[in-house]
Amino acid sequence: MANGQWYPPEWPDRIRALAEGSLTPVTPKQAATVMLLKDTRTGPTVHMLRRRASMAFAGGAYAYPGGGVDPRDEHPVRWAGPTRAWWAQRLNVDEAAAQAIVCAAVRETYEEAGVLLAGPTDDSVVGDTTGEDWETDRAALVARELSFAEFLDRRGLALRSDLLGAWTRWITPEFEPRRYDTWFFVAALPEGQRTRNASTEADRTVWIRPTDAAASYDKGELLMMPPTIATLRQLTPYDSATEALAAAPDRDLTPVLAQARLEDGEIVLSWPGHDEFTKHIPTGGTAA
Repeated sequence: MANGQWYPPEWPDRIRALAEGSLTPVTPKQAATVMLLKDTRTGPTVHMLRRRASMAFAGGAYAYPGGGVDPRDEHPVRWAGPTRAWWAQRLNVDEAAAQAIVCAAVRETYEEAGVLLAGPTDDSVVGDTTGEDWETDRAALVARELSFAEFLDRRGLALRSDLLGAWTRWITPEFEPRRYDTWFFVAALPEGQRTRNASTEADRTVWIRPTDAAASYDKGELLMMPPTIATLRQLTPYDSATEALAAAPDRDLTPVLAQARLEDGEIVLSWPGHDEFTKHIPTGGTAA
């Protein structure tokens, strides 16, 4: 039985065009996504959403809340936790980019899941983000009518960067028309908050144990992109959200980028360090 690896039918032609030099790679956009964890009696669960089938990119695939960096994510915000300099070193970017990436992670989690990693003091977190006034602000953020910095300032909140752990980094393959340089983070669901499907891009959300999600992928029941199933497998050894967060500082953030090479009359598509995703594409056919 085939697994649930997301594989667009146009990839072979695009890979061949890249190899022939007729396709010019687009520059990837910086992005952030958050693996939001919640402890249960049977172990931690992770919040996932299913992208609408109509979406141009990864339609029907399960993913985590996340999205591209807004240029305004660099605007000054009240900041709690490790400094911007610390994050710049951890993410291997400059301080402005580090703030933007962390802000994007927190902002997108609020926009798509209704969960906010921020609080009125440097050691507190908001307990409830429901209500008409919260929804009005969330909708304004989504519509880019309100910057995240303005939102935090209006509510007197500090961004809690200490509630995030940088986990891994993946870059969309060079042959994709939409490319993202994405940092994956882990975070625990704050006490008193609850998730909801606040994303217009998703038609379903679930809390699921990483082992169960991976098993469903292996059976072909859940469609996922390589970074999603790879990170799910990486989460399975941990017995709690606290354990996963404690492991984050030692995680290798060397970016994973797919490679395509010509070998014995076929194109071999691979992701370094992740052999399970390797595809063999006949020069005139489809992937196997």
